[in-house]
Amino acid sequence: MATTISGLILAIITTDLNKVSGGGCPVFVAKDNEEMEKVSLLLSRILGGVIHDLENGVYFIFRH
Repeated sequence: MATTISGLILAIITTDLNKVSGGGCPVFVAKDNEEMEKVSLLLSRILGGVIHDLENGVYFIFRH
């Protein structure tokens, strides 16, 4: 039987670390929007989550 994690933010990706504080998940800092999109896509595939864009330079990966 497999155990899965759901209902949690699995990762945060941002271009500005000042927009993110605290929390219990990994934060990835990208150098620009292009890298942020690429890292988000790769992490969502690896972690099996969905990308959510907060439209302020922060993406997060969430598993529903």
